[in-house]
Amino acid sequence: MRKSYGSQVAVAVAGVTLEVPPATCFGLLGPNGAGKSTLISILAGTLAPDEGSVHLGGALFGVQTFEQKRRLGYVPQELALYEELSARDNLRFIGSVFELPPSQLKDRIDFALSAAGLESRGDDLVKNFSGGMKRRLNIVGALMHSPELLILDEPTVGVDPQSRNLIFETLEGLIAQGMTLIYTTHYMEEVERLCQRVAIMDHGRIVAEGDINDLHRLVPGNQVVHLQLRERPTFSFASLPVGVSPHYEHPYLSVQLDDLSADLPPLIEWLVRQGACIENVRSERPSLEQVFLHLTGRTLRD
Repeated sequence: MRKSYGSQVAVAVAGVTLEVPPATCFGLLGPNGAGKSTLISILAGTLAPDEGSVHLGGALFGVQTFEQKRRLGYVPQELALYEELSARDNLRFIGSVFELPPSQLKDRIDFALSAAGLESRGDDLVKNFSGGMKRRLNIVGALMHSPELLILDEPTVGVDPQSRNLIFETLEGLIAQGMTLIYTTHYMEEVERLCQRVAIMDHGRIVAEGDINDLHRLVPGNQVVHLQLRERPTFSFASLPVGVSPHYEHPYLSVQLDDLSADLPPLIEWLVRQGACIENVRSERPSLEQVFLHLTGRTLRD
């Protein structure tokens, strides 16, 4: 997939190939200006690529195919709601756009209000809703026509913890029922909870892709081991057989390891030979945010 704006200098998507497995949540991450929004617009069928194509379930998907678009749900970053209408009327309008018959429309409205936790507020005007209520309604609106694929573009911005948890539970239920999700966010804990596979995008390209464990392994010294020593060591850590960046702050020795199963046994054996008495061992891996910064840099993006 390739897409430029105006000239080859302004390349937004510079050669992206992705395959999203069905019945999974696929996370798409990237700093500002990475090309995510352009790629999402292409996937949603609202923008045509310069090169490449999108296939949904094996069928070609394009900006002109309304029947194909009915297989897709899209939750934009900006709220797509009419503030002067009630929650129920917003959902009725969305359902009518997708040509749901009247009998099915009522059932889908009731389902959507229940999924959003808004059963008792269905007849209230959206302008009187809190930010979290609007976000929940924004999401269930994209579910009115029972899509196969749901694309969510930063759906929890400004949402309170209770609303966020309800959103997560709803999305997890959809995945369990066989729906496929593409999820973009800047909240790494959301990705770790929801996504089975993740792609990190930067400068219009995919710089890493895999499950969470695959991405963690991309960081050198991706496991940090903390060993509690009974007494202060009288030997130097300069000749450690494995690991990098040893740091001792009584009573803990911390060492970065690339492979825990391969590197930890020789490290422990070496310490025992030096006369160290190890009372406790614990390990931790870098956060997904650290992985993200390692791959995309720490320079501020606007």
